[in-house]
Amino acid sequence: MFALVDCNNFYASCERVFNPSLQHQPICILSNNDGCVIARSNEAKALGIPMGAPAFKFKNVFKANQVRVFSSNYALYGDMSARVMNLLAEFTPEIEVYSIDESFLKFTGFDRFFDLHAYAQKMKKRVEQGTAIPISIGIAPTKALAKVANRVAKKFPERTHGIYIIYTEEQRIKALKWLKIEDVWGIGRQHSIRLQKQQIFSAYDFTQINDDWVRRQMSVVGLRLKKELEGKPTLDLEEVANKKAIATTRSFDREYEDYKYIKERISSFAVSCGEKMRKQNSCCNLIYVFLKTNRFQHNQPQYGRGTSIQLPYPTNSSIDLMKYAVKGLEKIYKKGYAYKKAGVIVMGLIPDDTRQLAFFTEENPKHHQLMKKIDELNKKVGRYKIKFGAQDLSKTWKMKQEHLSQAYTTSLQQIIEVKAS
Repeated sequence: MFALVDCNNFYASCERVFNPSLQHQPICILSNNDGCVIARSNEAKALGIPMGAPAFKFKNVFKANQVRVFSSNYALYGDMSARVMNLLAEFTPEIEVYSIDESFLKFTGFDRFFDLHAYAQKMKKRVEQGTAIPISIGIAPTKALAKVANRVAKKFPERTHGIYIIYTEEQRIKALKWLKIEDVWGIGRQHSIRLQKQQIFSAYDFTQINDDWVRRQMSVVGLRLKKELEGKPTLDLEEVANKKAIATTRSFDREYEDYKYIKERISSFAVSCGEKMRKQNSCCNLIYVFLKTNRFQHNQPQYGRGTSIQLPYPTNSSIDLMKYAVKGLEKIYKKGYAYKKAGVIVMGLIPDDTRQLAFFTEENPKHHQLMKKIDELNKKVGRYKIKFGAQDLSKTWKMKQEHLSQAYTTSLQQIIEVKAS
């Protein structure tokens, strides 16, 4: 049996843990730079505030309905997520952290020795007492059905008390007939439109169509999903894999035409990519650099372009990455445009210890030890303390976060204070 554990309204719940006055209040969490709504409490959803709503357009709505608005506090959310996942790991050694607020758990043979519903109740109580984050649990014979069971648990909290288990064939069919096709895990917008044209409106309808049609229209991935919904396990827990590409992209605080400024930003983005690669012991073979103007400024000339640079050897040296990123910038930069966004993406990642050596071009052997020492120093004395000459020593990129809550669990300076009388 598989369980899908989902933290309810996770970002909003994290804010409520340390600020009880937010209970039952509408809450919206904004994206990077306070751009748009990326998370909502149930109360905010009830007000009709849509996902992705631009914050500047909904200011009056927020004010009129006393919506509490917060900037994304990823340090807090990440730490609370780790606490939840660590508690869940106490209940089974087989766990897959699917996202910041979701995990799959596998209970191999547990149903022979445990009452799974009682076990889920114990798990729910442990997490909610330990973190104050409310969770919903769906349990079923496959991962896809566990997702379905979790949706039932969240949709009908009064009846399920946050826990729903699909044991029988009757329960499976009833749940699939209730679930709309567009809400099925793994069915995207385009597939749902195609399926609805074939008179397939529910998850149950999807399980009744021909396997060959599913394979032709949705590949083997769609066929696996169909088998999962039929109660036939085809997906197991996945191991955490290193990323296949790493990106550092930013929107600037305003439009810039100055080449020197943009060059410094591109250099810093390349350094960031190098740090991320070294952290997962990877090297890249290809680097992609892009520039964009502000597409919302219709009265200004628009321009956007990117270019790929094939590296002569695999590397994670920030020095080399800066050099080739600047070469890419030289290819695409044009005067007369006000740039709002830029980025560096490294691709063709391979493990650091398996890179192919070249006869005539090779990375400077001193770079490896230099990068190692720089990473150690930045970890010890603080990130961005050690910089390269191409970077602005006085500049540290910072998001616009006008509604940021405290880092209650990750900073001693902002730890919560309790006054007893």
